[in-house]
Amino acid sequence: MNLFGLRRARADQSSRVYDDVPTRPTGYQQTASKLHAFNRYEIKYFVDELMVPALRTELAARMNSDPYSPRGGYPVTSLYYDTPDLRFYWEKIEGLRFRRKLRMRLYGAPSACTADSPVQVEIKQRVNRVTQKRRIQLPYATALRWLNGREEIDCDPTQRPFVDEVSTLVGNLDLRPVVTTGYLREAFVGRDADMGLRVTIDHKVHGRDRDFHFASDARNRFTIPPKLAIVEVKANERVPYWITDLLARVDMSVVRISKYCQSVQAFDLAPRSLSGAPELVPPEAGDPVPADLLESDTPADDAKTVTR
Repeated sequence: MNLFGLRRARADQSSRVYDDVPTRPTGYQQTASKLHAFNRYEIKYFVDELMVPALRTELAARMNSDPYSPRGGYPVTSLYYDTPDLRFYWEKIEGLRFRRKLRMRLYGAPSACTADSPVQVEIKQRVNRVTQKRRIQLPYATALRWLNGREEIDCDPTQRPFVDEVSTLVGNLDLRPVVTTGYLREAFVGRDADMGLRVTIDHKVHGRDRDFHFASDARNRFTIPPKLAIVEVKANERVPYWITDLLARVDMSVVRISKYCQSVQAFDLAPRSLSGAPELVPPEAGDPVPADLLESDTPADDAKTVTR
């Protein structure tokens, strides 16, 4: 089936449910090493960029700035993998209680990415309301041979369960690169009683659907209107009352959004969700993203510990 036919089929089957996707992990999904896992709750909000300075000031009064987060944010670029029929995308759209996605993530300016630059290969999954992440850090060239070339890689024995899980996903589901997302992230971390709390502000969210090398000079486009930033509140156990009070005072409402899904829809790889908010409609395709948007004084090697 060609791409046009696939889109028609998906449009006609928007309510499809995958019967073979469990609501709880089973089989190979249980093999991930606990040494590479963490669980947390994540809540997302939109904020107008005009409100960000006031929000930043209030957060800074109660939280510490991430030591790897320069003013204005550090660059984050992710390459997402999916099946030929976008199974992971539809798991998210259909709201499955257990769903996941596979991505390769670079911290730092994409133009500085080389074969030796550290990247994170990560499975992010949701089990009911809890977000779980498992990852391994590798040189970029090694990650490409593994995910794109489907070559076996050497790793520490403690990492083998996760590596085998990813290899199984890639091989059994025929995963391949689909889209990228990129943005500038400001990060704040909790202190004292709020240890485990993290708040991020993502600016200028954009992506592309081709030329997937991180250092490619291929054109990107905004996938979320650049006047909006995404605020994510991440907590291990509870969200402090002062955070919810603050976000209510600046009139921020919870949103269900996936940067990956936004990229898929922005490039017409799947029909736009009927439940999507009108403010999420991205700018016209003719609106370019500045080529130096993700350039930063923070090189990729220095940003490698910024992993959340």
